[in-house]
Amino acid sequence: MNKWTQLKFVLSIFLISFVIFSCKKKQSDSKNNLGSSVISVAAAANLRDVLEEFKDAYIKENAGRKVEISYASSGLLVQQIINGAPFDLFLSADSSFPEKLKSNNKTFGNSSVYTYGRIALWSSNLDVSGGLKLVLNPKVKKIAIANPKLAPYGKNAVEALKKSGLYTMIEHKIVWAENINQAAQFASSGNADIAFVALSNAVGKEMTGKGKFYELSEQESSPIPQSGIVLKGKKTTEAQLFFDFIKSEKAIKIWKKYGYKPVIKF
Repeated sequence: MNKWTQLKFVLSIFLISFVIFSCKKKQSDSKNNLGSSVISVAAAANLRDVLEEFKDAYIKENAGRKVEISYASSGLLVQQIINGAPFDLFLSADSSFPEKLKSNNKTFGNSSVYTYGRIALWSSNLDVSGGLKLVLNPKVKKIAIANPKLAPYGKNAVEALKKSGLYTMIEHKIVWAENINQAAQFASSGNADIAFVALSNAVGKEMTGKGKFYELSEQESSPIPQSGIVLKGKKTTEAQLFFDFIKSEKAIKIWKKYGYKPVIKF
């Protein structure tokens, strides 16, 4: 083998090694980028307690990944996303707001229901065992309800009151809150005598032991299908991974802990 042939052979081996090394490095970098990426989630206010637990469980199971969550009323979050807020995943308190984002060309893929929510009547000092008729009690001067235009749980509460024929009799007592968490705060702080809250609020750490609640029956108020959707951007894969995690079989126990009805059935 002459020197020129030897040189070509060495160069060929070098080029092949370089290509293999580059491919492996790209694969490694891709995995590292996925593992270390941070996703930003826009979530309905009623999800605060349950999502914080999901976030901790997800990060523990997927070392290096991070999840940042912003909470507000679903309607307000939709407005922010339409105006360009850089979120990767939207978790609504109903199924209509994700479709609104889809119609505005802000989403990736289709929406899907991840859980079913319930509402409850909560008071720090009044007997709520009688249910909805408590709103007629003369001791009840102020009733906190989330703005139905922005908060699906507030809309659900208003519909329940109208269905029972009570709404027109107590409309003057209503104190409108920006979201379901603020409605809960009004009641727990004494700024309202009672509040319609998410069942997850009533059983959550902030309100447990501070009052009593009455869970509305399915006849009084149908469970609320809550849908989510991945948003357009550079992190659709990572966002979908977290979304799949909260819909998985392993998530059932956590959803039930906070008063939600899981989507998966057996």
